[in-house]
Amino acid sequence: MFSKLLKRKQSITAPADPAVPTGTVVWAIGDIHGRLDLLVPLVDAIREDLRGAIATRKLVIFLGDYIDRGPHSRGVLEYLAELEPVDGIEWRFLKGNHEQTMIEFLDDPSVGVKWCEYGGDATLRSFGLRPPALKHRTEGWTHLSADLNYKVSSKMRAFLDAQELSITVGDYFFAHAGARPGELLDRQSAEDLLWIRRSFLDSSTEFDRIVVHGHTPTAEVYADQRRVGIDTKAYESGILTALRLSGRERSVMQTIAPSDNSGAQPEDILVRTAHLSAPSE
Repeated sequence: MFSKLLKRKQSITAPADPAVPTGTVVWAIGDIHGRLDLLVPLVDAIREDLRGAIATRKLVIFLGDYIDRGPHSRGVLEYLAELEPVDGIEWRFLKGNHEQTMIEFLDDPSVGVKWCEYGGDATLRSFGLRPPALKHRTEGWTHLSADLNYKVSSKMRAFLDAQELSITVGDYFFAHAGARPGELLDRQSAEDLLWIRRSFLDSSTEFDRIVVHGHTPTAEVYADQRRVGIDTKAYESGILTALRLSGRERSVMQTIAPSDNSGAQPEDILVRTAHLSAPSE
C-alpha cells in the first residue's frame, strides 16, 4: 500500500481525529531527567486513574531521558527498574539519547567528556562519583567507567539494555525525539528516533500517525496535527508532564514542584490535570 502511494507521489496525511483502540488507555510520560520527586507522585496518580479505568489494555509509556541534569538519576533508574505489571498495567520504556550515551560510557570511557557536557556529571554524582579533574587524562575516565559499571546493578543494566526505540498504538507513534519527515515511521533510524530535532520540529510534512515525543523542552505541552511534545523541562521548571489517551479523548496530567524548586517533599507536589484539544478542535 505504502509503495503504491509513493509511486503516485500522494502525500501521507495524519488522521484528522486520532484515536487509540477501543478499550485501551495509554499514558505517556515526558522527560524525567533525575526528578524522582516529580516522578513518584505522577506514577501514583496514573496508577490511581488506571485502577478506576474500564479498559482491556492499560499502557504506560515512558518517553526516555530518565537521567542527567536533575539530582536523582540513580533513584529514577532504580525506581523504574522495579516497576511491576500489577493491576493489569503494562509498563513500556523508550530509550532517550541520554540513556544511550550512558550505555556508551559504560562500554567506552572516551565518551565521558561528551556525556558530562550535557548532564552526565549529575548522574555520576547521584552514584557517588565525580568526573576527573583533568578531563584530558584518559586513565581518569577509564577508572570512572569501571566504577560506574560496579555501581550499576544487574537489574538496572538490564533495564537500560531492554529499552525500546518506538511504540505504535492506534493512530499514535511514540518516540523519544521524533521522526524523520518523508520517511515511513516503520523505517526510521535509531539515530533520528533518539536525536532528531529541528528537521522534525520545523517541518510541515505529516506522518500517517501523530508522533508523541519528548527531547525538545517547551514551557507548555505542544500539540498540532503532526505531533504532541510533552517535555516540559522537568529538571529546571519543576513540571513533569504525562499525556492520557483514551479513544479520541486527550488530557494532560502534571506534577509541579514549589516555585523555589528545591527540596520538595511529597506533600509539596501539586498534581494538575487539563484537557488537551484534538487537532480538529
